[in-house]
Amino acid sequence: IEEAKKEQERLAQKVRLTPLSQPPRLVPGCDISFSRGSNTAYYAILLFSLPHLTPLEIHQGSHPMQFPYIPGLLAFREIPVLLKGLEKLSQQPDVIVVDGHGIAHPRRMGIATHLGLLLNLPTIGCAKNLLVGTYGDLPDSPGAFTPIFWKGSQIGYALRSRKRAKPIFVSPGHKINFDDSLNVIRAFLKGYRMPEVTRLAHLYANQARKKGETNGKNGVDEKDSENLE
Repeated sequence: IEEAKKEQERLAQKVRLTPLSQPPRLVPGCDISFSRGSNTAYYAILLFSLPHLTPLEIHQGSHPMQFPYIPGLLAFREIPVLLKGLEKLSQQPDVIVVDGHGIAHPRRMGIATHLGLLLNLPTIGCAKNLLVGTYGDLPDSPGAFTPIFWKGSQIGYALRSRKRAKPIFVSPGHKINFDDSLNVIRAFLKGYRMPEVTRLAHLYANQARKKGETNGKNGVDEKDSENLE
């Protein structure tokens, strides 16, 4: 555990929060699903085209998790699963959105940031729960946002995605800045609490898990991919 934390601290020095060179066109959403006590995780990677939110590809499958669940070290457990799914994409994405945190993390090394460094691609974390930091009053109107601060620095945004819904938490991962991260996520809001890019990934990951467990398979290397173009 201590070695993993030191690795996060080392990698954090390499993170770059820079603006996108052009508006993103291809954006995949990533999520995994697993049952308590199981070491098999089921992934879903959905590739969308902006600005019309057109789904182009869906990739589902499974892969074993070899690192235990430890808060703050989620990347070591789940990134090997996500990489298994991301390698199925037929086109290189412009930005990857992960159900998890970017730099809004105790060591500024959430799963989205870690993934961005490994792939050398822009990444964004969009999470349901706040890991560290505080934020001020947030209006109830959809699309409202306010910065999250931790130890005197901004680490992300709290975003009201739907009226009377709990906020979601957006933070840059790597090779993207705060404003671009927020704008990408807001472009995927369609009346649900979570943006479409990860909301649908979550649904498809659960679908893959239920299918795999119903069939009584461990699911390793099983995949169900579809090109929707």
